[in-house]
Amino acid sequence: MRLRKLTSVLIGLVALLACAHLVLGVGAATDAAPGASEPVAGAVHAAHQAHRLPQAAPVLFRLGPFPVTNSMVVSWVVALGLIAFARIATARMQEVPSGAQNFLEWLVEMLYSFLESLIGPALVRRTFWFFATVFIFILSANWAGLLPGLGTIGWGTRTEHGFVIERPLFRGANADLNMTFALAMAFFACWLVWALRENGVKGFVLHLFGPKGDVTGLLRVLLIGVFVFVGLLEVVSILFRPVSLSFRLYGNIFAGENLLENMLQAAPPLLSWIVAVPFYFLELLVGLIQALVFMLLTAVFTMLICTHEDSEPGAQH
Repeated sequence: MRLRKLTSVLIGLVALLACAHLVLGVGAATDAAPGASEPVAGAVHAAHQAHRLPQAAPVLFRLGPFPVTNSMVVSWVVALGLIAFARIATARMQEVPSGAQNFLEWLVEMLYSFLESLIGPALVRRTFWFFATVFIFILSANWAGLLPGLGTIGWGTRTEHGFVIERPLFRGANADLNMTFALAMAFFACWLVWALRENGVKGFVLHLFGPKGDVTGLLRVLLIGVFVFVGLLEVVSILFRPVSLSFRLYGNIFAGENLLENMLQAAPPLLSWIVAVPFYFLELLVGLIQALVFMLLTAVFTMLICTHEDSEPGAQH
């Protein structure tokens, strides 16, 4: 069971990375269209006398028609690092785990038990690979974005206010809206598959628009219009879930990285690291919370569509 869970997390990570790569490539092509954006950005940075993380991730190079941004590079490095760690930890499985195997099994078992208590044993068996992958990947990407050098090493120009980085070599993966939107869309696709598999097409429509509760008789007929209206509101809510998921994660990580940069510049060079240390610990906590929030919201959304009124969460039907 443990080996199967660990393998499922590994396979899920590869699938998630492939999906993120596809969406990121499309988004990066849009961001990279204006060719003269970098000098303008450099001028704006110099005018404000501070280096701020640009909203659009700069393009480093192209693989044929696909642009590769600095946030994509970081996401690939994080994913490859996690895959390598999982392979090393599970290369020689032992009855009494130790070292990397012990840590990875502890993490997977903890997540499995937590999700099982939340969405039920039946549903967690089918969806654990995704939720565990999302949590581990987002947490690793958030903490990797706090490493020294991300956002401070790259190409730029020297101004009267100092050297201004205009095109960083690395950028936090989740500080790019393309990355967070890719994660949200990957969940939306999985959510749709799980919902149709659990309810069928007819059951899916009835789940959204059908009468709810124990109302019977004429009152049930009179409330059909209300249920249809509520169903339409639910459809709008479902369509906006990828937007809310992506902007919540992106906004918190993007704001945190800008906060760290501002704190580093708020004091003289020799003292700036002291000023930034409390905020580094704050961002470590924010990174953990945001990974947990993303996993919890996606798990709850899945449970709501896969749970029927006459059954417990995650039960088979």
